[in-house]
Amino acid sequence: MSRFISLPYAATTGILVGTLITSGLTGRRVPQPLALSLERIDSNILGWSVFEEHTLPSTTLHALDATSYLSRGYRKGEQVLDLFIAFYAQQRAGESMHSPKHCLPGSDWEIWQQGSAFVTVNGKRLEINRYRIENLGDREFMFYWYQSRQRIVASEYLGKLLLARDTLVSGQTAGSIVRILLPDAPGASEGGLAFAAKLIPEVWRCFGRQSN
Repeated sequence: MSRFISLPYAATTGILVGTLITSGLTGRRVPQPLALSLERIDSNILGWSVFEEHTLPSTTLHALDATSYLSRGYRKGEQVLDLFIAFYAQQRAGESMHSPKHCLPGSDWEIWQQGSAFVTVNGKRLEINRYRIENLGDREFMFYWYQSRQRIVASEYLGKLLLARDTLVSGQTAGSIVRILLPDAPGASEGGLAFAAKLIPEVWRCFGRQSN
């Protein structure tokens, strides 16, 4: 057998071991409600203003199984931006929140470019996911990340490992997934990243954390 173990294999093994260790500690999970409702997120961000609030259908809510959510449309001149946040007061170790990239095929969207980008919040560089998606010629930018009171995470693998650790150490597993969508047009990527940088402190404020 090779002495070298690939990083994905090691990560997967770590997730499985963490799941086995923490499976008996489910009762230790401590629900953490938000300090402020997601609806308190600013309705005006960098010139983007809310023009629509969305209510998800019951079937979607059942599949999402979130404690609370926010779904909004923002407008800036002729540009539109869709914001979605799902918050979970507690999660199970070894599981993860619904990843947008897994939901896209069921909505007839295809990923044609995927990667990551960095935003700066109070002098700190934070990594988030940046995808370009397409549906019948309609192309959009999609930015998303996992946000808790403690951190910002882009990777689903890392998110699972940290969730297992949190379950074991503190039992505090509250977290959210944040997603931004806007049409793929000149300047859209820069606009989406700027919006994300201002949004992150707003979400932290709902968690009861100061962003500095």
